[in-house]
Amino acid sequence: MFTLNLKIALRNLWKNKVSSFINVIGLAIGLAACLILLIYVTYEWNFDKQSKNSANIYMAMTNISNDNGKVFMTFDGTTTALAPLIKQQIPEVKYVGRMDYGGKGLIANGENSFKKTSRFAEPDILRIYDYQFSYGNPRIALNDPHSVILTEGMAKTLFGTTDVLNRSVRYQDNINLKVTGVIKDLPANSSDQFDYLMPWSFYEELDADAKDLNWGNFSYLTRVLLDADANPELVNAKLGKLLKNYKQLKFATHFLFPQNKIHLYGKFENGRSTGGDIERIWLFMGLAIGILLIACINFMNMATAKSEKRAKEVGIKKTMGASRPSLIIQFLTESMVLTMISIAIAITLAEICLPAFNNLLQMNLKMSYFDTRSWLGIVGLVVITGLVAGSYPAFYLSSFNPIQTLKRKTQGRKMLDVSMRQVLIIGQFCFTIMLIISTLVIYKQIQYIKNRPLGVEVNALVEMPQEGALLTKYDLLKARLLKSGAVTSMYHSYSGLVHHNNNISGIKWPGMTADNNIQFNKVLTTVDFIKTTGLKVIQGRDFSEKYASDTAAVLVSSATVKTMALAHPLGQVIDLFGEKLTIIGVFDDYVFDSPYKSNNPLIVTMNKRNKGAITMRLNPERSLKENTEVIEKISRELNPAYPLELNFVSAAYAALLQQEVTLGILSNLFGGLAIFISCLGLFGLAVYSAEQRTKEFGIRKVLGASVYSLMQLLSLSFLKMIVVAIVIAVPLAYYFMGAWLQKFEFHTTISWWIILIAASGTLLIALLTVGYQAYKTATSNPVDALKYE
Repeated sequence: MFTLNLKIALRNLWKNKVSSFINVIGLAIGLAACLILLIYVTYEWNFDKQSKNSANIYMAMTNISNDNGKVFMTFDGTTTALAPLIKQQIPEVKYVGRMDYGGKGLIANGENSFKKTSRFAEPDILRIYDYQFSYGNPRIALNDPHSVILTEGMAKTLFGTTDVLNRSVRYQDNINLKVTGVIKDLPANSSDQFDYLMPWSFYEELDADAKDLNWGNFSYLTRVLLDADANPELVNAKLGKLLKNYKQLKFATHFLFPQNKIHLYGKFENGRSTGGDIERIWLFMGLAIGILLIACINFMNMATAKSEKRAKEVGIKKTMGASRPSLIIQFLTESMVLTMISIAIAITLAEICLPAFNNLLQMNLKMSYFDTRSWLGIVGLVVITGLVAGSYPAFYLSSFNPIQTLKRKTQGRKMLDVSMRQVLIIGQFCFTIMLIISTLVIYKQIQYIKNRPLGVEVNALVEMPQEGALLTKYDLLKARLLKSGAVTSMYHSYSGLVHHNNNISGIKWPGMTADNNIQFNKVLTTVDFIKTTGLKVIQGRDFSEKYASDTAAVLVSSATVKTMALAHPLGQVIDLFGEKLTIIGVFDDYVFDSPYKSNNPLIVTMNKRNKGAITMRLNPERSLKENTEVIEKISRELNPAYPLELNFVSAAYAALLQQEVTLGILSNLFGGLAIFISCLGLFGLAVYSAEQRTKEFGIRKVLGASVYSLMQLLSLSFLKMIVVAIVIAVPLAYYFMGAWLQKFEFHTTISWWIILIAASGTLLIALLTVGYQAYKTATSNPVDALKYE
């Protein structure tokens, strides 16, 4: 029976080449888009879930509250004193490990030196995460302060092989470290990334703050592995009671949060997780399902459109004794065969498109052909698609009355057939129109933020890390670069111009009524900060070498003046942890964190001791190539062990918009696919509608009907459905995109022209799609239509 159904299915597919081609191409494109999106969703969903203990790994988080006890900030920074307290006082805790945030550090094997991501961690990190050791013993790999664990990729980069146990590498061109372990490369979808890992005991040698157990420095990470049967809520309750004994944590408290959820549920409000990137995952899931449904709707429409051709077949089979279930199985077999052909093409298309998709998202997604779960997923997708696409046609066609069908009377169900087909077409184009509107709104929002004044002259502004010899030779570097003419001004600071979470509280100023916990952002810098960045000075002046007193001075943003309610800010003295600083200048606010919301009030102090980044303004009268060549030459002479790493500040600001830019591109891409698949189905229906009305059009033409009237006759019914889709889709899209815009403090509006472009664009595309076939039919020779009579 199956073999017979398969033969019939293949024969029908070959006989109806046009509809088969449209269905296969539409389904293949829909399945390919669905596969790519599902690969991406799977990648994001499995973030931090590779470890066998992933369900029990927690990260310590910090809540900062105001005077009223309301939490206004949640982040993953913790103090050094937290980990020992948890380990000693909470029995459900199995292992605790502290880590630093990581960064780029120089690591070398002889002359082979590279800037790679480094991390410092306590030995218990190797018990929390089950890193796969290729060489070395995880129990002792971080015991020696001057040891290092390399990933296999890092080992190959340095030595050309992974068998490098007990060999020596040089860190920061300063200290030799012995390789005590080599581990498999970490999955890209894990949070605590590194190329090489060093012991916490070594970190304590480099950073005295890391060794000092305190409750005031939230610059470190704490990872916790709980017992499998531990109750996280109970553990957090115990932790809360413990921390109440420490007066230093008046405005701060810690809690444990599952690490495998932080990537998707990392948005916190009032100290509780309220979502995050999971919203984007649901969006892409909806996009994948929507595109696939559009392709399935094409199949349904095409199958029901040619129902008259299949009616006689059904009537004969029923007369010969075929049961309805057997007919349903036959039609579902046809659907499955078509889906199998489509999935083969879809996998090929997905493989071709994945490199471009990876390049867009800066990822390395790939299809795994040796993973049982991947094949189960593909098989499941095929079965579901085949059933969804074939179910309605199968039940509809198998329901025909054999007597009526043999008498060519299948019109009794025409009203139901037409209404269902109309619903499906309207649903298709509703989804498509909503995608078009969403894409335009996202584009407008990105342009709105791009055009929002940054407050900084980013053109010709570059940054480079201050490391190696430049930590002590900055003054010499500055003198030589200014003399060379490559730069016109420069300064060094603790962080780059675009930075996050350099927040402090506890500042006191004249006129304060009580203690407060207002968060200020702090920048530690040197002279020429305003001159180099191009900030707008509202009152006062920049730091200058002419005034020795500037070491006890401070620059403040206009938001700071407003927060402190200072009527005459110049000359006012603020208290920064006991240090008296005089306000010498007020500058206009600039964007240094998220461009979508107001940044914290900012204070800038002069401090030559804190170093991290050198910011330079290039000479606009010289070419970029000439300037960079001079900077590289002088930098290599002063700091030969480190390669030059110049970063344009404009690129750093562009990175702040990357998530929304990516969302816009994906909406464009998959929205275009949705339009193409919808129009492909519309074209197929127009072809069949024209075929069914061949004799009618021939008679009308013989009787004098014009080409325009015949085109109108064929096109109007389709265009009416598109208009209905527009009427339904516009308010839905307006509502959902309005809610999306409300997530941003600074956002655009949904303009009337967006609705107009989406509506008219969809109508135009549909008109061109149907109009082509309508024109072809209307201009055909009526003799060809009537000669069979």
